[in-house]
Amino acid sequence: MTDPVLRVSGLQTYFETRDGVLRAVDDVSFEVGRGEIVGLVGESGSGKSVIGFSIIGLIDSPGRIVGGSIQFAGEDLTRLDEAHLRDIRGNRLSMIFQDPMMTLNPVLRIDTQMFEAIAAHRRVSQDEKRKLAVAALQQVGISSPESRLKAYPHEFSGGMRQRIAIAIALLNKPDLIIADEPTTALDVTIQAQVLSEVQSLCAEVGSALIWITHDLAIVAGLADRIIVQYAGRIVEQGPVDDILDDPRHPYTRGLLDSVPGNQARHGRLWQIPGMMPSPLDLPEGCAFASRCPRAAELCKTRPDSTRAENGREYFCHFPYGVET
Repeated sequence: MTDPVLRVSGLQTYFETRDGVLRAVDDVSFEVGRGEIVGLVGESGSGKSVIGFSIIGLIDSPGRIVGGSIQFAGEDLTRLDEAHLRDIRGNRLSMIFQDPMMTLNPVLRIDTQMFEAIAAHRRVSQDEKRKLAVAALQQVGISSPESRLKAYPHEFSGGMRQRIAIAIALLNKPDLIIADEPTTALDVTIQAQVLSEVQSLCAEVGSALIWITHDLAIVAGLADRIIVQYAGRIVEQGPVDDILDDPRHPYTRGLLDSVPGNQARHGRLWQIPGMMPSPLDLPEGCAFASRCPRAAELCKTRPDSTRAENGREYFCHFPYGVET
């Protein structure tokens, strides 16, 4: 890996509820290198988005980071005050949300919103702001960007709004972009275009990218590395080809076996049995044990990290492809 722009160590993000403490993110550690694209995958409720919101500092009460550190460009984001975080957000650290209307204000023109994003972090003339905004829209494939700047968000399709949200995230050439399933609501054609553009833009700008998704097919063609998350914990991470071709953790194997293209012709679609445990009542041992075909008594204890070649890491007492 290149020199990491982000180093997350032992991150714990909990929510205090009337039913108890919800451990949404429980002792998570990973790194993201400069210019690297990392896919963060897992089923709904596994804590992927909470990791993204923790990094960018958008965890609202009753949630809070109770442990660990988030080192970004040499600073621990968990220890910064709100004013300092605002200086970093939208400048060196950006986020693309699943719903572009979380980024775009429906009552303001696109030029107003893009100019404000620039002015918040740089002192440039109005003409320079316009040039930067037009260039950003051109980068994401928006035709006639000069006239589009005068439009309101409701005048665009969902795919166009998402492209504009991506353009705003890239305006200040951030060191790291967090994308929280931004193509989920788009049709497959627009999704493929957006993915290709994001990949090219990251290469041009040099930004690192964390792409949060439940879709392994997306990260297969996009990411350099994959992090697999389950019930608030990382179960496996490593280079994308190694993870997809030779998964070690039974949960990763289950996700891959559930992909329709991996099924036998005319066979039934396989799915992982059971349900993910509640974050309010996570077991002390392996959280996947109740659904795992390889589980044994030892799985009642939490597995330690096992590091393998090429930077691979997995948490399993009985991994696939390894003598135990």
